[in-house]
Amino acid sequence: MSSSSKKRPALGKGLSALLESSLTDITSEDLSDGSVLGSVALLPITSIEANPFNPRTHFEEDALNELKDSIATHGIIQPITVRKLGRSKYQLISGERRFKASQLAGLTEIPAYIRVANDQTMLEMALVENIQRQDLNAIEVALSYHRLIQECNLTQEQLAQQVSKSRTSITNHLRLLKLPAKIQLGVRENEISMGHARALVSIDDEQTQIEIFERVIEEQLSVRDLENILREEKNKTEEPKKKEAKPSVTHQQNDFTQDFSDKVAAKVQIKKQPTGNGKLIINFNSEVDLNRIIEILNE
Repeated sequence: MSSSSKKRPALGKGLSALLESSLTDITSEDLSDGSVLGSVALLPITSIEANPFNPRTHFEEDALNELKDSIATHGIIQPITVRKLGRSKYQLISGERRFKASQLAGLTEIPAYIRVANDQTMLEMALVENIQRQDLNAIEVALSYHRLIQECNLTQEQLAQQVSKSRTSITNHLRLLKLPAKIQLGVRENEISMGHARALVSIDDEQTQIEIFERVIEEQLSVRDLENILREEKNKTEEPKKKEAKPSVTHQQNDFTQDFSDKVAAKVQIKKQPTGNGKLIINFNSEVDLNRIIEILNE
């Protein structure tokens, strides 16, 4: 059997013709193994290694199998993107789901865009590409934002521009990383939504966060239900404080301030604290008035 009659891996509609077209050479920079920078080329799957910068840490098995079946039937619609590491060696920049599904489908070759990128550029490309996907969970997005800020020296404002998101969205995601690991895992596994997680961030005590998180799951509470619970809890803690903030002045103490005020011809106040301490305040209007009061008290 000639090489031209060997079965090629399944490709998307029109992609096979693109790969065989001389017009795919857009940089005119040939690599030593015959592939072309900037082009789409068929690469052996075994020559490609995973991207260590990919923020995605979880691939849903059912969705991956569905993609595998689609690839087996219809081929690769969108090529993956790789960077050249060395002779016949590449590293994924983006498209890890397609790469994994192609492996499951038994493909030996996969269409790929070949690019040159240093580690920081590759990190930015991989993170930004993945952030713009719709199937990352909120914690994966938050970790991606954090890495871009820390490792690429971006401000939140610069990051917002880079990923075309609002500054508020960036901040809300980053705040999720303050949650206990158990709650972050709950977000990853879709036990709670980002709305639930944002509400839980507002709780100061970690143990209380976890207790309410477990209640949300057990009772299948909506975000609104959770917000109502937190509002009630806040009111409970604030109500005693309001009562303690204004300890009452006794009739005897009130009579004393009135008599003392008459004696010094100035306003006199008692300021009491819940702890029992406080202040006796004598008001004066000027330096002369203060000296007058001092003379009265020294009599």
